[in-house]
Amino acid sequence: MVWTLVISITSLLAMIVLVALSSTKVLKHVKFPLYLIPLVVGAILLCSFGFASIDGIKDAFISTSPVNPLKILALFISMAFLSIYLDELGFFSFLAHKAVGITKGGQLPLFLILYALITVLTIFTSNDIIILTFTPFLAHFCKRAKISPLPYLFGEFIAANTWSMLFIIGNPTNIYLGTFANIAFFEYFKTMAIPTLFAGTVSFLFILLLFRKKLKEPLDPSLEEVEPIKEKTSLIINLICLSVCVVMLAISSYIGIEMVYVSVGAFLVLLIAEMIHGIVSKRCFAHIGHSFKRLPYQVIPLLISMFVIVLSLKEQGISSHFASFLSQGDSIWMYGTFSTLFCNLMNNIPMSVFFASLCTNETQIYASVIGSNIGAFLTPLGALAGIMFVSLCRKENIEVSFFQFSKVGCLVAIPTLVAALLGLMIVA
Repeated sequence: MVWTLVISITSLLAMIVLVALSSTKVLKHVKFPLYLIPLVVGAILLCSFGFASIDGIKDAFISTSPVNPLKILALFISMAFLSIYLDELGFFSFLAHKAVGITKGGQLPLFLILYALITVLTIFTSNDIIILTFTPFLAHFCKRAKISPLPYLFGEFIAANTWSMLFIIGNPTNIYLGTFANIAFFEYFKTMAIPTLFAGTVSFLFILLLFRKKLKEPLDPSLEEVEPIKEKTSLIINLICLSVCVVMLAISSYIGIEMVYVSVGAFLVLLIAEMIHGIVSKRCFAHIGHSFKRLPYQVIPLLISMFVIVLSLKEQGISSHFASFLSQGDSIWMYGTFSTLFCNLMNNIPMSVFFASLCTNETQIYASVIGSNIGAFLTPLGALAGIMFVSLCRKENIEVSFFQFSKVGCLVAIPTLVAALLGLMIVA
């Protein structure tokens, strides 16, 4: 037990340090996040010394259960591709420019429209995709408009990681925890609607309060004309695939099809349809290639390594001790609070893998889902979205320090978490 704790804690601490330092390594023109290395090494050591059962890992990866880590990854990656491909076709940029175009005058109407747009797109795609696609756009727009980008960037981040709670597909943590407990798409939505509405309202009001002075500054945009979408047929194909996919996910439990097969099926239909369209129209497949390059592949070693670490903690009896501690108080508040904190000790995807092994009922699962989303506010380490957000801001020469991120995040996170957990108490 002691060595399992030593290896696990050392791996997590090393990850935290490397995330804080934003360390990356360029391998053949591809940036590799170094924070993954201690997790992978830790998982290998645990397997090598027999602290994590090889048979247990093998059984999990060949299991027909929906919680098979490979199925979770396939579901997330296929949904991510559907969304990223929309961005490659210019859909998100087109909508954002249209939203900017209908605002005349001050910054507040502009902020409200962009916030609403990001909220809607988050609900039907995912938080990571919104951060990946909208952060560069907002940075460029604010530079041209000669306004502070901070209200818009933090507004985007808070919106994306609050409203992502509404659907089970909104965050890979939702997918893992919900699938682990065998919660159907519509059942999940019915339970999380009120907590998400409470959290979304409170977080929005606090963001407005924090940045009210900056949003009163004059707006002087000098935007170029938005380019029309050239690949309209591809866009229609993609929107149809994504729309049908979301509807099928909602009814998947009623027709007896696992969500992973729905999302992978939509992904394959899109690829085949686009290849046929490309051959008929005699055009290249650049958008498809770029979409594959932009996929968040770092989630793969992150999830697999943490699955091994969590398995070792469970097999050594450490998980049961922590579950006993959490059972001493109210499930909603204990699991909601500690899952939020643990996101910033081990990132929200690993936290979800760990907490799934602790939960004994659906109420604890939903509280952990809330923590996995709102925990992203506290520090950049809290979620893959936070790591990408800080990295993208730095790439655009917008300095968002660890301290600045945490200062804004904590001020919003505490009331938002309370609101979400109160909402869960109403429906639980």
